[in-house]
Amino acid sequence: MSMSNVPDSKLGKMYAEHIELILKKDIDGLLAQYTNDAVLISSFEKVPKYFRGTEELKEHFKGILGIEGLKTDIAFWAETENPDTLMIVEDITMIVGGQEAKMRFADSWVIKNGQIAIHFAGMTQYPDGTVA
Repeated sequence: MSMSNVPDSKLGKMYAEHIELILKKDIDGLLAQYTNDAVLISSFEKVPKYFRGTEELKEHFKGILGIEGLKTDIAFWAETENPDTLMIVEDITMIVGGQEAKMRFADSWVIKNGQIAIHFAGMTQYPDGTVA
């Protein structure tokens, strides 16, 4: 795994842990980063998908089980305090089903009491090269 351009900040450390948990396929560890009533809005399937609460997030995170390698290069990073928020654009390369996939993600988090309460999981470039 490699990560580049991740700042040494509170949310930078949380993001690094997030990526490490994905690589370890640690769904319970990922869920611990989220509030019990968290909402994740995903554009990965080109139509909005909403995952609310621990059980729905658990279903969503089962998708990480097929990931074999992951490289993330942060192209844009912004974070705030009071409230804690994170906005990033990532250049992602991963191996899924033995095939390399390259994508661009635009992720934003709203943090509540040290956990992710809202996660906008955006994809701006899909593995087939098309742009959202």
